[in-house]
Amino acid sequence: MNPISAFSAGIGVTLLLSVLVVKYLRSPLKKILVDLCGTSERAGFWLAFTNVALVLVPLAVALRFRPLASTLAGFIFDLSGQLEGALVALIFTVIVLGLVLNRYIPSGKASGSGSVAKS
Repeated sequence: MNPISAFSAGIGVTLLLSVLVVKYLRSPLKKILVDLCGTSERAGFWLAFTNVALVLVPLAVALRFRPLASTLAGFIFDLSGQLEGALVALIFTVIVLGLVLNRYIPSGKASGSGSVAKS
């Protein structure tokens, strides 16, 4: 396996995993954002912003990886190294987004009023 194939496979798997996370989080995140933002339009912007971040941050990390191996075993290790960086970036992005949202979600019972907690 040549380095270009290894690099391309890593980018493809990174994109696939990122898109799957975006699809998994889309519905519950939209509900939370509508409640926090007050309008569907504002929530739509922040949902799009979040989706872009969840795709581009891991992709940027994966693009920095340069595989060198030309054997199948080397390909597997190169691919795992590329995916490790991309997954760490994806996990980091999800955690940061969760912390930001948690800061603005009112504590206690949900009021459903769309109000934002002030600090």
